[in-house]
Amino acid sequence: MKNLLTDIAGVRVGHAHDEKLASGATAIVFDQPAVAAIDVRGGGPGTREDALLDLANTVERVDAIALSGGSAFGLETGGGVQAWLAEQGRGFRVREALIPIVPGAILFDLLNGGDKAWGRFPPYRDLGYAAAASAGTDFALGSVGAGLGATTANFKGGLGSASAVTSNGIKVAAIAAVNAVGSVTVGDGPWFWAAPFEVGGEFGGRGLPDTFTDDMLKMRIKGGPAPSERENTTIGLVVTDATLTKAQAKRLAMIGQTGFARAIYPVHAPTDGDVLFAAATCEKPIDPIVGLTEVGMVAANVVARAIARGVYSATALPFTGALASWKDRFGS
Repeated sequence: MKNLLTDIAGVRVGHAHDEKLASGATAIVFDQPAVAAIDVRGGGPGTREDALLDLANTVERVDAIALSGGSAFGLETGGGVQAWLAEQGRGFRVREALIPIVPGAILFDLLNGGDKAWGRFPPYRDLGYAAAASAGTDFALGSVGAGLGATTANFKGGLGSASAVTSNGIKVAAIAAVNAVGSVTVGDGPWFWAAPFEVGGEFGGRGLPDTFTDDMLKMRIKGGPAPSERENTTIGLVVTDATLTKAQAKRLAMIGQTGFARAIYPVHAPTDGDVLFAAATCEKPIDPIVGLTEVGMVAANVVARAIARGVYSATALPFTGALASWKDRFGS
């Protein structure tokens, strides 16, 4: 176990980003199509192919998931991932036609100091293609891919991942690009809200404060003169090797969103676009009630851990007035 999304067999992850742009993309590619669903809780989401994931609709499985910066411009990331998959002969077959199925979600990172004067066409389709082409079982965390330009209320955001195994051997793992309107730390740190779920000091091992003060519990959100209160959204994916139906994957996404609430304060705000996809590679059968409940419980834990690891692993953007990273303030 690498404590990464790719601990699920048949799942690969790739990043592509542009340092000058201060934005990027992350592609999660399934070696075989995976059952998938989506849960949207933020007030300002940006998604691609979300209607396809509705339980009433026909397609059950997806070939990849695209996560990206760039706000609505970043929705083109999915097109780049789709283009790469098409070159590999992947997709949903309709007679002789193959259509790669690539849902996606975006976060807003347009005001982080990077050069967004890209001309007629934004670069996200090319970034999506490059991310898919580079996908493998090892990938970096922090200020990379879709998390390169991410921020939170008080520290640099980033991309995180975590994994776990249930009591009966089902693997569950998550990936998240953390750009929340709120804070991932208690007050101004060094404690993470997700501390009760931390494994092996994976985000600093600081635990929680002995007591909580009124200052720690006050609202910290973006909104100063440099950042925007709309420069928000946490997006992610939880994957299991359990055998799930599309409806069960939807329930997994819903339970997994609990991890957002365990790791971000406040969360699901009107200007967040919080989205969590869930996918199943369908390798191991589970009990549809108790088994799914345990998978969901563990999913919420790994989502919370992935969010904290994204902020813990991040590095500050190299621009005047950029937010400090957690490690800038507290070390490793």
